[in-house]
Amino acid sequence: MKKFLNTHNQDLMQFAEDHALIYKNANPFPSISFENFFNPEFLEEVLAEFPDLAKEDAINFNDPLQKKFAGKGEKSFGPKTRELMYFLNSEPFLNFVNKLAGIEEVLYGDPYFSGGGLHEIKRGGLLKVHADFNKNPTNGLDRRINVLVYLNKDWKDEYGGHFELWNKDMTKCETKISPKFNTLAMFSTTSDSYHGHPDPLNCPEDMSRKSLALYYYSNGRPESEAIAFKESHNTLFVQRKNSNEDNKAWDENVQRKQQQPKVPFLKKIYYKLFG
Repeated sequence: MKKFLNTHNQDLMQFAEDHALIYKNANPFPSISFENFFNPEFLEEVLAEFPDLAKEDAINFNDPLQKKFAGKGEKSFGPKTRELMYFLNSEPFLNFVNKLAGIEEVLYGDPYFSGGGLHEIKRGGLLKVHADFNKNPTNGLDRRINVLVYLNKDWKDEYGGHFELWNKDMTKCETKISPKFNTLAMFSTTSDSYHGHPDPLNCPEDMSRKSLALYYYSNGRPESEAIAFKESHNTLFVQRKNSNEDNKAWDENVQRKQQQPKVPFLKKIYYKLFG
């Protein structure tokens, strides 16, 4: 683990124990972030091989609610990225996530990186506030935890792109995390753990917001967790209260959807409830 981690957190289980209460009691839902989490020299190598996803065979999300690029599994991983992502899906790191989050069920990584892997947002891009899909599309396991690793050197606050955690009634952003290099963010995913970066990115044209995303799953979850739909659902976008920008985006999205073929039933529910 010395190869991947920084000097202060080599004992991952002790590090998890030291921060478990902070995670549990975080606002607006269980979450935490750490600066300088990884070995900076190794992470520099990961950054150096991060591709321009606009020029790769990647997924281009381009609509009023999300403008971003996502890699397709391991396809765009360089060798150092592959090493790090395998470590983040390994037993030692899974045990760390279990303990830090206080989850009793066994956690599983996703070797297919469904929806995860490499993420990149260019200038003007955004990801409106949302709750994530709740089931793994391959095996149907319950999505419990997101881990995000930010790779953005010399990042200034005026560039925006902060990771925002919002309260359930969408009146307030309770926590903002800057996507600076070597920052790890982790949070519990339920159907009302609302998060995103809802305002257009303002970085220079020759920069972008780069991150690694990993999702962790369990076979079942506690009944006490708030789940909007017991069955599988897609991403649930929600509007910020009193946001003219969000009102405009939703109007544009409705117009866009009306010009497309009919959507599946679940997506109709999603736009009725959250659109």
